[in-house]
Amino acid sequence: MNSIPEYLVKGEKARLFPVLSDTSKEGRTTSVVLACLAHVQEFGRAMLSTVGQRAGSRARVICYTEVCFKKDEKIKGDRPDGLIVLKVGRREWKALVEAKVGNAELNPNQLERYLELARTNDVDAVITISNQFTPAPNEHPVPVSRRAVSKVALYHWSWMHILTQVDLLLQNDEVADEDQEGVLVELARFLTHDSAGVKGFDSMPAAWTELVQSVANGSAISHRSPLAKEVIDAWYQEARDLSLILSRKIGVQVATRLPRVHRNDSQARLKSDLEELSKNSVILTSWDIRDAAGALDFCVDLKTKTVTASMKVRAPADKVKSTARLNWLLRQLNNEAPEDLFVRLHWTGPGVYTQHALATLRENPDVISQDRPNAQLHTLEICLVRSLAGRFGQRKNFIVDIEKLVPEFYERAGQRIKAWQPSAPRIREISTTEDGISAESERIAEEEEGADAG
Repeated sequence: MNSIPEYLVKGEKARLFPVLSDTSKEGRTTSVVLACLAHVQEFGRAMLSTVGQRAGSRARVICYTEVCFKKDEKIKGDRPDGLIVLKVGRREWKALVEAKVGNAELNPNQLERYLELARTNDVDAVITISNQFTPAPNEHPVPVSRRAVSKVALYHWSWMHILTQVDLLLQNDEVADEDQEGVLVELARFLTHDSAGVKGFDSMPAAWTELVQSVANGSAISHRSPLAKEVIDAWYQEARDLSLILSRKIGVQVATRLPRVHRNDSQARLKSDLEELSKNSVILTSWDIRDAAGALDFCVDLKTKTVTASMKVRAPADKVKSTARLNWLLRQLNNEAPEDLFVRLHWTGPGVYTQHALATLRENPDVISQDRPNAQLHTLEICLVRSLAGRFGQRKNFIVDIEKLVPEFYERAGQRIKAWQPSAPRIREISTTEDGISAESERIAEEEEGADAG
């Protein structure tokens, strides 16, 4: 018997094997994911934690599909795709779910109606799912009015974000129950099949080609340019997709690195990135990787049509000579082919960094002695620099190339580098006299006797 909460007039529990028409790809995919959310404890816990909800051992997650509320007179004709109910003791947290698959995008007007529906029915949040990407679940790809989210929280999951959570749980063997693990394996298989309508970010907008051509013609980029804004918005989606790709390949969570001022202010972030693009014709992104020696930095240079992946590490302070500090890094990359790899040397005092090919430095590390003779080498940066030439301005090929290059850099260099740490202090060896009195004690006593005699 399919029981539903008293505040619903229609709906059924999400099913692993939904009986729906072939045209209802969206409903089928949503039902399968919500059913796994309810039945695989670790998956439900991981997903709900991204929207600020803790689902411990006493928590119960129930998911429904195609729900209709008793209080829905304002949005007749609309029907949310799902409802998540989290019960912990007497506390109950609820979230409406609206999902899109394939190329379908979320509708702002429909979204505001669902936020109103949630507010009317004391639902705590609305969660949207689509192939659109955002830096974090608490940021949304669709702008809505402040009033609409004044009493209801709004979150967004990309389908790739969901797939990544599944992959991480399986890779790290975090599902305790063997049967539940088997369900999660099948979910991963389902989400990676074309029939599910799940895809990554695979193409820059038409504005990308136009902007690249404009820079090639010598035109300046205005920070108020609609083309520039469209390109930066698209890049945010690709940066998020790259973090998910890295997460799946490495097996740990990889997150876009943002300054504190940008974490809760998307407009400040957009303004900063537009100014960087306008001033230097570059787009910059960084990712944090757990236990890596440093952040993975990435630069897209529209003037040179090159892309650069890099990682900075502090030069070892226990070595005085710059060549000794450099050799410390070179030893970590001994077995790596040097093609496309460069080392940037950051020095104290004014002036930009100096750069040499890895192959050159292996043959003659002393070549850096002429770079900045009176400065101290304080930071080493290993870089993979690649020119994309004509493919740079091509909307799909640009994405294909960078999605290969970023993991390639991490595999060839990033994962091999260890951050320098000072050695632990050692116990000093103190010599003793034949009487068992330390030589140091005798020296101090002699100094004190001399002072008294004076």
